[in-house]
Amino acid sequence: MNLLPKSSKEFGSVDYWEKFFQQRGKKAFEWYGSYLDLCGVLHKYIKAKDKMLVVGCGNSELSEQLYDVGYQDIVNIDISEVVIKQMKERNASRRPQMSFLQMDMTKMEFPDASFQVVLDKGTLDAILTDEEEKTLEKVDMMLAEVGRVLQVGGRYLCISLAQAHILKKAVGHFSKEGWMVRVHQVTSSQNQSSETEPQFSLPVFAFIMTKFRPVSGSALQILELCAHKQGRPVRLENTERLAEAVQERQRYAWLQSQLSRKTGPGNVSVSLDLCDGSTGEPRYTLHVVDTPTVKLSRDNHFAIFIIPQGRETEWLFGMEEGRKQLAASAGFRRLITVALHRDQQYQGMDSIQAELSGKVMELAPPGLPAQQQVPFLSVGGDIGVRTIQHRDSSSLSGDYVIEDVQGDDRRYFRRLIFLSNRNVVQSEARLLPETPHRAQKKRKKDKKKLRPADAPENPVSAGQPIDKSFLCCEHHKAMIAGLALLKNPETLPEASLSLLVVGLGGGSLPLFIHDHFLKSHIDAVEIDPSMLEVATRWFGFTQSDRMKVHIADGLDYITNLAREAQALYDVIMFDVDSKDPAVGMSCPPPAFVDHAFLQDVKGILTPGGVFILNLVCRDSGLKDSVLAGLKKVFPLLYVRQIEGEVNEILFCQLQPEQKLATPELLEMAQALERTLRRPGKGFDSTYILSDMLKTVKIV
Repeated sequence: MNLLPKSSKEFGSVDYWEKFFQQRGKKAFEWYGSYLDLCGVLHKYIKAKDKMLVVGCGNSELSEQLYDVGYQDIVNIDISEVVIKQMKERNASRRPQMSFLQMDMTKMEFPDASFQVVLDKGTLDAILTDEEEKTLEKVDMMLAEVGRVLQVGGRYLCISLAQAHILKKAVGHFSKEGWMVRVHQVTSSQNQSSETEPQFSLPVFAFIMTKFRPVSGSALQILELCAHKQGRPVRLENTERLAEAVQERQRYAWLQSQLSRKTGPGNVSVSLDLCDGSTGEPRYTLHVVDTPTVKLSRDNHFAIFIIPQGRETEWLFGMEEGRKQLAASAGFRRLITVALHRDQQYQGMDSIQAELSGKVMELAPPGLPAQQQVPFLSVGGDIGVRTIQHRDSSSLSGDYVIEDVQGDDRRYFRRLIFLSNRNVVQSEARLLPETPHRAQKKRKKDKKKLRPADAPENPVSAGQPIDKSFLCCEHHKAMIAGLALLKNPETLPEASLSLLVVGLGGGSLPLFIHDHFLKSHIDAVEIDPSMLEVATRWFGFTQSDRMKVHIADGLDYITNLAREAQALYDVIMFDVDSKDPAVGMSCPPPAFVDHAFLQDVKGILTPGGVFILNLVCRDSGLKDSVLAGLKKVFPLLYVRQIEGEVNEILFCQLQPEQKLATPELLEMAQALERTLRRPGKGFDSTYILSDMLKTVKIV
């Protein structure tokens, strides 16, 4: 039988509740949870000797159960004559001291300060169905009556779903009156008892409003949230922040509800941050990945994968497709990947497991066998190493950090990270291993320093040298391979090349060109002066008579050159990121592919030269538009997709007759590589130029 109303407004109607209880009969209706769900918070805030008023009692067994455990001074009121008659008949002999009265709680007949506790289980929610003027007036009358009949020091306990308009009204009303407001999460959507009806996908909260004596001229607000049954209350600065904190709990409960009912289809990404309870700062980022195709056995329902520190940016861990591949290869129906945040301290795998065990079990899949041991996995069984060497802020790039992380080959890498986009590596360089002599001196020096016994030894020194022969970024390798498009590639390392690189970052791209193309002349343009300092101090970058850095806007620099016809370049490279996160293209900024500006780029490029562009665009429509715009200015356009990344490297040339088939491209790349690999050149043995051009396509 469906007893729920056709419209939520009917919840505030006397006629609706009369009809409801006539149809319901004597079967108890437990709105928002049973006594077992609520007793923890009720016993905490109600004393056995308190005189209690239960408003909108309905035919719930809550008052009866409280009476039976010692709370016997209880008065129940309800607007429905039918239910009051039922409850009187049900309790006349068994609970003689408990009274039931038909009464409108907006016009109560009790004297002022008659009660120490007013208990409301869903009544405020039933009345406050909308924010129309008539409804708000009725709610104001109800809350004013609650305040009138409570003694100073008394408590209004309101059990509610804490929807935004209800929280705003209740908290706003009583905090303005100078009352202390505390909000408890009582149940999640998962742990409402089986008898609870209806089943809500939102958690149930308890508002505890404590009446204080009014203080003239005081604007003090005391607002607190208890998010866990045993948790300590957290003080919040205003009503808006309290509402945000409650909404976070509601979103998490909804997510729990969805994940507990079924495993996902495998193409939906679910992620959440777990924050430090004392600071509110994110401590862990969790991604839930379901693989429905995995055949279930007792031991492969669920696992947790801890991503080693510093490796959360890798494709396998940082991209949705990568995590799907990881989950499939791990062989679990549900895998949760856990990324560790910088600026947080972690003691090791055991302490992380102890910290996370309870929380991740809230996200377990349906059908997980009872007492099932859930495995914690990682790469190499440890949590990795991350050392923050430097942090600063730039007026253009915002906050950034320089950090050293350990790779899967135990080598260390230095990275530049903009904290506005903390999962993207802006620049990266491999560190050279310390020489035995230098490492021995460092150990002797460290022994002289007094350190706490449990403090980890810094594995990398700030001054450790950079391996300038090694390109970490795949898109940089592809950009270098694009030089093979120039004529006579085998002679390029000794040729007098003129190059323009827009976007310095850590400087590894222009530095590699400078060190391997010995007669090249490079102009690097960087808009942010802080990045030149970063590149010089932390990434081994140096200027020379063949390498000059210009602190300027790349747009202005190229426009001025084109206007004055001052320079011609054999190669122009764009590796510059956008500062606007709202644009669907993060590299380059849209102005760098504007038609008029591309004409300026064309104007300073030699006829046989190549314009190489790093494109990062997630909007397929926008990407097609960019390619079409480039094609109008540069008739010959090659595209090289970087595996496992969004990056695409575009090679643009002015003369269509220069078009090369793939075999010819590979032959030219091999010719260039043979020259670069000559003895004494220090060329990275793992870098195969021709591999970078195998998958190039002509647009």
